Formats: sequence, structure tokens, C-alpha cells
Amino acid sequence: MASNVEAPERWYLALLGFAEHFRTSSPPKIRLCVHCLQAVFQFKPPQRIEARTHLQLGSVLYHHTKNSELARNHLEKAWYISQQVPQFEDVKFEAASILSELFCQQNLVDSAKPLLRKAIQISQQTPYWHCRLLFQLAQLHTLEKDLVSACDLLGVGAEYARVVGSEYTRALFLLSKGMLLLMERKLGEVHPLLTLCGTIVENWQGNPIQKESLRVFFLVLQVTHYLDAGQVKSVKPCLKQLQQCIQTISTLHDDEILPSNPADLFHWLPKEHMCVLVYLVTVMHSMQAGYLEKAQKYTDKALMQLEKLKMLDCSPILSTFQVILLEHIIMCRLVTGHKATALQEISQVCQLCQQSPRLFTNHAAQLHTLLGLYCISVNCMDNAEAQFTTALRLTTHQELWTYIVTNLASVYIREGNRHQEILAVIFATGPHRA
Repeated sequence: MASNVEAPERWYLALLGFAEHFRTSSPPKIRLCVHCLQAVFQFKPPQRIEARTHLQLGSVLYHHTKNSELARNHLEKAWYISQQVPQFEDVKFEAASILSELFCQQNLVDSAKPLLRKAIQISQQTPYWHCRLLFQLAQLHTLEKDLVSACDLLGVGAEYARVVGSEYTRALFLLSKGMLLLMERKLGEVHPLLTLCGTIVENWQGNPIQKESLRVFFLVLQVTHYLDAGQVKSVKPCLKQLQQCIQTISTLHDDEILPSNPADLFHWLPKEHMCVLVYLVTVMHSMQAGYLEKAQKYTDKALMQLEKLKMLDCSPILSTFQVILLEHIIMCRLVTGHKATALQEISQVCQLCQQSPRLFTNHAAQLHTLLGLYCISVNCMDNAEAQFTTALRLTTHQELWTYIVTNLASVYIREGNRHQEILAVIFATGPHRA
């Protein structure tokens, strides 16, 4: 009897071992890995093994192949079967999480949302997954530019984290909400929220790296808040603290001890990414304060670090950092008269945006604006007008729209006899918001 019970486990572990060996080979042998996992179904396994294998297959196919339909099929089966198995939360919620990512990749956002909502509804007794799924749905709403819904979800997450005794994750939810409020320009709501976050961060006692990463998140938002309000001089103390935080983090070793509260199992950014982000906000401050040489120095450092990171890390946020840094340094080049270098860097931004449709959507207006500024610098007013007109059509941001309008009006003034166009631009109502 004992041998009958152990037999399925032995064959399952053997196939699983082979699959993992092929997956982690160099280079990975994904086809053989998939064959080993598919072989599990030949043994008519119990539901727990069946659901987990569907999840493993779906995950491997999603992350390592272009066969998204087959990945979706396996993930849907994992989600369906795991709901029938008691105390099987990890498989159930991981299936929901990856499946919703796949739906988003296929532009099936309307399928992803109800899936995440259901998973959130049934995960309230599993703090880690409940928080993770709330973050995921909030991110989905943010990508759709529905910042109100995203803020509501982050507020729900903050309250849930407080109830389950996780001040660390509560701070992450609140800081994320603060970031979105800054994006919405709701500066009146940002200040009290940041004050609350500052208190929570300073009072929280836990993993030193997690604490310092919270402080970096908090200080980045404070610096951004001051810069948005045009309070350049107020930034300096925060920026100094931010740079000290990064130096502290770089001396700390990653603690392998897991937090006792499962709701604390989150980390905002890897410390290498935080270092680049601090360079970025330093560049933003230097540009606003008129320290152009300092802006160039920190941009060079950041771009060098980004190139090293991108050799090992394909995280999309690195490309976003790179584009924003390049946008700032291009402005700097144009101000200092380095037009040829500016054009080369505009070309770099184009190449980066071509690699990511989302990046292009988010930065197309800025790219056309930079091209318009370059055209002004080489006295090609017709081309400048065309670039600024396109940028106006693409932007949904009031500040960028105002900046473009100002430059377009300057083009009309330089050309002369464009009084009607100047008046039309000056009295235009503002950007179209999607």
C-alpha cells in the first residue's frame, strides 16, 4: 500500500527534476522542459499535481515562448482546477496573476480586470497574495490612465495592510498612491499623504534595506513634489538625504531572513535601480536650477550604470529611465549649442521607443517636441512647426502642452505675418485628455 502511495510522487518528482534541468540549462532547452511537464498528464495525476503542472507549463510557455494561446490554455486550467482544491492558494493566485498579465499582453484588459477582482475577493485570508493582486490591478488601471480607480485600490491596500499589521506594506501602498496623486497634479492631497508616510517610514523598525528603500521612495516623491511646485531651493535638503540613503543602501548586505509577516514580502526596487533613479532626480533638479554642467555629469554616470545593468537585466523600467535621462540631456545640449550631439541622442530615444510600443506612446509627444526644438536651433522653421503641431496632437499633459504652445508661438513670430496662427495658439483650450 505504501509503495502505491509513493509511486506517483516518485515519477512526478523525476519528471519535474528533468523539466527544471532543461529549463535552467545554458542555453535553456524549453522544448524538452515542456515535453517533461506534458508527460505528467499521462499518469492521470491527482488534482493538486494536475493544477500545479498546468501552472508550470503556462508559466514556462508565457515567459520563454511566443505560444501565448497554449500558455493561456494551461493557465486557465490551473486557475479553474486550483479553485476546487482546498488550501492551494499559491497555485491559485499565481495562475490568476500570470493569466491576467497574459491577457494584458494580448490587449484583453476587459478579461484581466474581472479575473483580478475575483482573485482579490477570495484572497483576503492570504495577505501576501491579496496585497500583490491589489498592486497588480492598481498598476493595470494606471496603465489605462484611470488614476482614480488605481488610487482607490491603493487606499484599500493601505487599510488592509494596517489591519494585518504590516506598516511596511502600508507605507508602500500609500507612497504608490502619492506617486499617482503627483501624476494627477493633486498637490493639495499629496502634502498630507507625504507627511503621514514620513511618520510611518521613520517609526517602522525592520529590515534595514527595506527601511532605506522606503526612505528613498519617500524622498524621491518629496523632491518631485518640490520640483513640480517650482520650489527648486527647497529640494536641496531632501536631495542630500536621498544621496545619503543610497550610500547607506550600497553598504548593506541583502538579508536572506524572510519577514515574519507574509504581507511584508515586497520590495520596491532593486538597489541598483534606485541608484539610477537618484541620479535621474538629481539631473532634474540640476536642469531646473540651471546647473547644466552638473546635469551632464550625473547623466553620464547614470547612462553608464544603465548600460551595465541592461546587459544582465531586461526590466522595462531601465529603458524608461534611459529615455527620461536622454530627454533631459538633449535639452541641455540644445541650450549649450551642441546640436549634433543632441540629434544623435534624439536618434537614441527613437531607437529605444521603437523597441517598446508603451514607451513610444508615453514619450511620443516629448520626442516630437525635442525634434521641434532642434529644428529651431538649426533655423528650419517649417519643420519645427510640423513637429510642434504633431506634439500638440499627441500630448495629454498640461505643462508639456503649454511648453509646446509657447515654442510654436515663437516659431510663428519668427516667420512673421502669422498673426492669426499666433492668436489661435494663444487662445487654444488645452490638451485633449484620453
